[in-house]
Amino acid sequence: MVGSIRALVLRLVRENPSWGYRRVHGELATLGITVALSTVWEILKRDGIDPAPERTSTTWADFLRSQAEALLACDFIETVTLDGRRQYILAVIDHATRRVRVLGTTAHPTATGSPRPSGTW
Repeated sequence: MVGSIRALVLRLVRENPSWGYRRVHGELATLGITVALSTVWEILKRDGIDPAPERTSTTWADFLRSQAEALLACDFIETVTLDGRRQYILAVIDHATRRVRVLGTTAHPTATGSPRPSGTW
């Protein structure tokens, strides 16, 4: 068996603890990787992982932890300036690093008038 397929199967199960061998097999097929269902079963058994688990659903905290490398969140923050005007700040957080980046500010956040990072659009 190819080591990279074994590593991918174990990674999928580690990142998605509620998945059983059938779901992992389906995801491999979606990725264009042809492998027998019994092969996925054997990989999990050999590594001491129950191939057909009775697992609970994933909590939000578990989901964030497993997907943090790929998640960004953005939001507007409303603030009042010293002269009493409202400003809206567009900020993005990278969940993996917890780094917040301010992309811009505006007095009028609309679909066409939102602050844009410099050099885009």
